Amino acid sequence: MKRIFRSKFRFIAIPILAVTFLFLVSYIVMLLWNFSIAAIFNIHSINLWQAMALFVLSKVLFGFGKGGRRGGAPWSKRSMRDKFEKTNEMDTEKMRTYMRERWCDWRSFQEEK
Repeated sequence: MKRIFRSKFRFIAIPILAVTFLFLVSYIVMLLWNFSIAAIFNIHSINLWQAMALFVLSKVLFGFGKGGRRGGAPWSKRSMRDKFEKTNEMDTEKMRTYMRERWCDWRSFQEEK
């Protein structure tokens, strides 16, 4: 399998696999839509092309799933944590003051309860 993707055959195999995956996912979206949404809300069924458009639209709106080891929120990555850990006390207090003035002081909400 590794040898296939190292050869010139990969320029044919990868696009074919990508298109096959797109059609398979679109078919699953179509089945789920027609089975659940159309039945629950009493609206008409969709065809394969509409399901593909719905799938692509959802990917554009909600992201392309940067999951796994590289994914996650930008502030949770190690480099960002290292930057915050390396700040000195003066910069940290300046940031806290700015956040309290800009947004709110969460300590005041905790004291009220």
